Amino acid sequence: MARTAGEVNRKKVHSYYDYSLLFLILFLVCFGLVMIYSTSSYNAQKFYGDAAYYLTRQALFAGAGILIMLFVSKIDYRLYTKKLPIIKLRPITILYFLCALLQTYVIIFGNEVKGAKRWIKLGSLGTFQPSELSKIAVILGTAFIVNLAPRKLDKIWGFLRVLLFMGPLLGLIVAENFSTGLIIGLIIVAISFVASKKKAYFIISGAALAGLASLLIIFVDFRTTRFEAWRNVETHEKGYQILQGLYAIASGGVFGKGLGESMQKLGFIPESHNDMIFSVVCEELGLFGAVTLILLFILLLWRIFIIAINAPDLYGGLIATGVLVHIASQVLINIAVVTSTIPPTGIPLPFISYGGSSLMVILFEMGIVLSISNQIKVQRSR
Repeated sequence: MARTAGEVNRKKVHSYYDYSLLFLILFLVCFGLVMIYSTSSYNAQKFYGDAAYYLTRQALFAGAGILIMLFVSKIDYRLYTKKLPIIKLRPITILYFLCALLQTYVIIFGNEVKGAKRWIKLGSLGTFQPSELSKIAVILGTAFIVNLAPRKLDKIWGFLRVLLFMGPLLGLIVAENFSTGLIIGLIIVAISFVASKKKAYFIISGAALAGLASLLIIFVDFRTTRFEAWRNVETHEKGYQILQGLYAIASGGVFGKGLGESMQKLGFIPESHNDMIFSVVCEELGLFGAVTLILLFILLLWRIFIIAINAPDLYGGLIATGVLVHIASQVLINIAVVTSTIPPTGIPLPFISYGGSSLMVILFEMGIVLSISNQIKVQRSR
């Protein structure tokens, strides 16, 4: 039945804001703070004389990150592609070159921790990991390049054009942190894949990238050692952390030992508040807690997916896709590593693992996704 003029007039267009996504983000951040205190309080008291040492630092980053997220969520995401009035450069261009400069600096002068140069020392504030900021540059930059000419991606040279622009930064990231480079490479491919109508050549590109990654594992000694440790967890000297994580998961049972009651965090799992925090979640909260956390991540990804398919333009949809792939890949890889499904690598669990750089970057990305949701227009009855 056709609508009457009065019914049409009673409809009013409103901006949409995904408060359910905002609630999920805040809940995961708070849950992460609880688990960081639970996993780190013993070592923090032992080494720093303050059981809340790690909690306090992470809470400061979380508070700052939430404020940044709320601020960014009110900025139109399309402004990142507009040229600034005086310098005539786009914000995403400035961010790209800034990240490239920081990546170069960290490779040459970075603060070395356990044989890896991934951090820039910031005095009393701690350290900063440039590869985390580079994820934002890659998501915004790849989405912008693809959005300029999406039809060109129907041919292989269109994808090569994307790699030509994003390749230098990706190469610097791989040189600094191989596992992060894999995630960023996956983000680039995923954004391009979504925008392309023809998908066949992505299979070839994916196979080529997988082959290149295999070579970088086979011919680099410490990566080969990790692979051997994964294959021989119980006998290899480097398999200790994986084995202790599996002990924690197994001892948790269905409902866990109770919050704060983990035994493996008492020095058995090295730095349990970092990449191995999911094993302590399993030990203290059991299978029930682990599954609940995974379901929360699935809900988070679902809300981002809804925003991506309802975005007001292709650019917004591609940005949301990049953020979705970033979070999904980190969750999958982290849980796979902790459960010894894949060889060990240093990927934090989003919102949960300790790390100021990682948390603030993810909250910044969430702010952009909320900004996209804020540009979605819906009709409501007056």
